[in-house]
Amino acid sequence: QVQLVESGGGLVQAGGSLRLSCAASGRTFSMYAMGWFRQAPGKEREFVASITWSSGFSFYAGSLKGRFTISRDNAKNTMYLQMNSLKPEDTAVYYCAAGSLRGSSPHAYDYWGQGTQVTVSS
Repeated sequence: QVQLVESGGGLVQAGGSLRLSCAASGRTFSMYAMGWFRQAPGKEREFVASITWSSGFSFYAGSLKGRFTISRDNAKNTMYLQMNSLKPEDTAVYYCAAGSLRGSSPHAYDYWGQGTQVTVSS
């Protein structure tokens, strides 16, 4: 089992920045990749970005590349999402995920955090 705990969400004005963190514990050696997803009210869960744990290869949803940056610190078993130039439409619950596969589908991930709320005011 892998446990994931997100932090760093909050309320920010449009144009501002936030950095989310996802701390992993447990059988972290089984993780091949980690990812960030988000879900706005009434909408499906949406892929944001993913990163492979060993090589650090990253992949982004096309619409978010350039504003969001995913990274990881292997020594701390922690993944990050730096979000810049935030827009009201970025408002959502952000979830981190981990698994033995990599991809943009939620089904590629076995473990999920509880989510952290990001609210961007206009």
